[in-house]
Amino acid sequence: MTIAPVPAPAAGLAAAGQPLDAPFDPRLLRDAFGCFATGVTVVTSQSADGQRVGLTANSFTSVSLDPPLLLFCPATGASALPVLRETGRFAINILDLDGQPVADRFTRRGIDRFASHEWREWDGVPVLAGAKAVFVCALHADHDGGDHRIVVGRVTRLALDKSREPLLYLHGRYRRVHVG
Repeated sequence: MTIAPVPAPAAGLAAAGQPLDAPFDPRLLRDAFGCFATGVTVVTSQSADGQRVGLTANSFTSVSLDPPLLLFCPATGASALPVLRETGRFAINILDLDGQPVADRFTRRGIDRFASHEWREWDGVPVLAGAKAVFVCALHADHDGGDHRIVVGRVTRLALDKSREPLLYLHGRYRRVHVG
């Protein structure tokens, strides 16, 4: 069987469903990335002097079972990133259906992001009491990822509440799992 190449359209002028060559329109790229459903997490850490920091992230995935590794990708300018790097400790809090206000709160600047919800401290890291799952991690690796960092954590402690339903994010909106 011979497969002939399809001529590429001019950049930015692709028909629906047709290939589009770089450079991509940033909005189109973001919308295309948004077609992949993700869970919603809040990443938290605490400085040596007790300052708690955190951010909302949906760029999270498992990496390895042995050793237990996961990753998330914060923007290079994320305010929590310096503390996370300094301490080498952080928590990934996977949000449940009731977690949308937490996710929204952790996207805002200039407020106490920890004020409105119940938090516990595990191994010097704040964790959300009502999370679907929590992973406390030691910083394993930190890689360049363009305008984001690829932060890999080694899981040192975890909790899972199987009774809670996860909060999802798809096409720029929060969603829920529809089972059955």
